[in-house]
Amino acid sequence: MGRWQPGARERLEQAALDLFLKQGFTETTVPQITARAGLTTRTFFRYFADKREVLFAGEESVPELVARFMAEAPPSLGPMELITEGLAPTAAEIFKGRGLDYLLRRRAAIDAEPALHERELRKFSLMSEALEQGFRDRGVDDLTARLAAEIAVTTFRIAVTRWLDQHGDPDLPATIDQTLTAMRHLTNTPST
Repeated sequence: MGRWQPGARERLEQAALDLFLKQGFTETTVPQITARAGLTTRTFFRYFADKREVLFAGEESVPELVARFMAEAPPSLGPMELITEGLAPTAAEIFKGRGLDYLLRRRAAIDAEPALHERELRKFSLMSEALEQGFRDRGVDDLTARLAAEIAVTTFRIAVTRWLDQHGDPDLPATIDQTLTAMRHLTNTPST
C-alpha cells in the first residue's frame, strides 16, 4: 500500500465520499475507506480522528479565521459594513482548496444522514460565537453583537446553500452579494 504517496488525505476524502454516497455513512467503515484509497488504516487515523472528521475537518479553524478577519478590519467599519465586506473573503478562505464538485458531494452525504445534521449546525454555531465575540471586541454592545453575528451566519448559510443549489452559477461572491442585497431590502438597511 502506498502510505507515503502524496495526496493521501485527498485520496481518503474522495474514497470516503464515494462510499458514503454509494452505501451510506453509517454502513461505511474506516477499513473500507482505506482499502478504496489504497492506504492503511493507520494512515487514515494520522489525518482523521474518525470517519465524521472526513466531512468536518477544518471546522475548528473557522473561529480563528473569523477572529483574524475581525481584528484586521478597519476600526471605522460598523457591523453591517463588516458583514458586507467580510462574507465573501471569509467564504473563499473556508472553501479554499475545495472544488464545487467536492462541496456538492459533501452536502449530499450530510443530507443523507440525519445524524450528521447536528454536526453541520455546530460549524455555524462556532462561526456565530466567533463573530459575536469579534463584534464585542470592537466595542459593539451585546445585543447588536449577537444580532450582527446571527445575521452574518444566516446570510452566509443561505448564500452557500443557494450557490450549491445553483451548481456554482453565479459564483459564490456574486451569490453572497445577491443574498446580502435581499437581506438589506428585507431590513431596509442601506447598502454601503
